[in-house]
Amino acid sequence: MTAAQRRGLPRRTIRRLMILGLLLLACLLGFGFSLNMGALDLSFSRVLAAMFGDPQGTPHQIIYNIRLPRTLVAALVGVCLSLSGCLLQAVMRNPLAAPHIIGVSAGAGLAGIFVLIVYPGAYYLLTPAAFAGAVATTTLIYMLAWRQGLEPNRLILAGVAVSSLLGAGITAMMVFYPDRVHSVLGFMIGGLSARSWTHFQTILPYAAVGFIWANLTAYRLNILLLGDDIASGLGIHLERTRLMFIALASLLAASAVSVAGLLGFVGLMVPHMTRLIIGSDYRFLLPASALFGAALLMICDTVARVIMEPVELPVGIIMSILGAPFFLYLLRTSMRET
Repeated sequence: MTAAQRRGLPRRTIRRLMILGLLLLACLLGFGFSLNMGALDLSFSRVLAAMFGDPQGTPHQIIYNIRLPRTLVAALVGVCLSLSGCLLQAVMRNPLAAPHIIGVSAGAGLAGIFVLIVYPGAYYLLTPAAFAGAVATTTLIYMLAWRQGLEPNRLILAGVAVSSLLGAGITAMMVFYPDRVHSVLGFMIGGLSARSWTHFQTILPYAAVGFIWANLTAYRLNILLLGDDIASGLGIHLERTRLMFIALASLLAASAVSVAGLLGFVGLMVPHMTRLIIGSDYRFLLPASALFGAALLMICDTVARVIMEPVELPVGIIMSILGAPFFLYLLRTSMRET
């Protein structure tokens, strides 16, 4: 018997804590991989020397002003999108739910692209505009799906329809302002090129608040898993709780969209894959998804940076290559189970 078991921890809890430890290790490895790789390859020892050595040296400038903020932004974007997808899948009880799929990201993206095209000098409005667009879109989807209660399948279908409508709005803006299309192309694909400490400071408060809020209320998600009747019997106000989690998912998705653009499939893949290895207890699933999402996006962004060097691919292309087959797999699995 291990010391943890003698203290009363169940074997399943010990296993889940070990998985969290492994995911944290994966984050650290992804962080180091991102700092090492690039046009100037640096060993781990040289990275440490560059970070804490001569501040005027070229390696220090590359690490501290280019790679480090970009890596941290990638990690926080991964955390936000993974938690957003995890919350939406819990509320809608559907593994196909994700901010990119049901239109939350599209609402944030439409508002963000409006700011970038119409008011290009007001970059400081990007995050609040993206959040307002995400919340407005989520509210619209919720109203369209409501019929004497909220049916998760109706919510997803309404989200897909609204997402298509918002996509048409984005295309229309690009047609009306063709001279400014180049400024939003990277935003539409989703990328982390030239992300700086300013972007890190923009997303950090939203990621921190969202992560803490989600984990403090994880027990409510566990109660929702028991079914509406049991959850109501245990004192959970269903619609109020669902609205709270949808608003939180919108906040997380909007903060990610404001700095990384319309980056898809992270919120779809990560929660589903994490659930397979750690289970459906949201006290463990939420932090595990955050760690997994951070590690995945740091690694994928590094691969996008170096795979076709000296040309740098947007990380959104890598995520689409990984995510599209995964979405089809989930869709086929859902159809077979139905």
